[in-house]
Amino acid sequence: MRLAGPRLDALYQLVGSSGCGVLLTDAEGVVLDLRSSEADRAIFDSWGLTPGADWSEASEGTNGIGTCLAERRHVIIHRDEHFHARNTAMSCMDAPIYGAEGEIVAALDVSSARADQTEGFNRLIAAMVAQTARQIETDSFRASFPKARILVAEAPETEAATLLAVDGDDIVIGATRGARRAFGLSSTGPLAPVPTVDLLGREDGPPGFDKAERAAGMRALARAGGNVSEAARALGVGRATLYRRMKRLGIDESR
Repeated sequence: MRLAGPRLDALYQLVGSSGCGVLLTDAEGVVLDLRSSEADRAIFDSWGLTPGADWSEASEGTNGIGTCLAERRHVIIHRDEHFHARNTAMSCMDAPIYGAEGEIVAALDVSSARADQTEGFNRLIAAMVAQTARQIETDSFRASFPKARILVAEAPETEAATLLAVDGDDIVIGATRGARRAFGLSSTGPLAPVPTVDLLGREDGPPGFDKAERAAGMRALARAGGNVSEAARALGVGRATLYRRMKRLGIDESR
């Protein structure tokens, strides 16, 4: 909720003036937080869209929050598509939010109190809901791996955050749901460690430890601005030793 708060505020700034409320629920469909105008609060209260209310499908039948969580996808439930007659005055746009281990942790909902809201306008709001859910998922993933380097990978699924968490040894230790799908990793749970190069590919070059040694030499030279003596000191070897290793590993001093 702490991470989601600023994102909920930003979304509400976009849709609040049009009679919409922004809700965050847990993975069971229980409302955790609501942002709505004072003028619309009575309407949301009468619908039961309040913190603590259960909007799972088991409780409310077809509805934006419950159906989104049950089907694990973005949904738009417009007015009489709701199961209960008491809910047919609202339109709901929802997106699931996935946690750092690929599991659903929340749902993001925008519900409208406007009787004249069109399906076309619903689709525009749904796009903003999906984008905000993706931002919350990204923020949550980064917070889950505060000491890791976060890589943004390319993937055809644009509606999901595709991030990898990589430790200091270039081992992938975490992946978002989108990244798990893109790279064929386990769909949920902790990841078995996998070298980053095995996922992202690598060019031909020195094998085994030679590749790691060459990479260490290149990093030291880059940090030293090409000064071999300074790079050798940083690596804890003599200048002559570094020259010999550079020659063996094919490192061009002029480069």
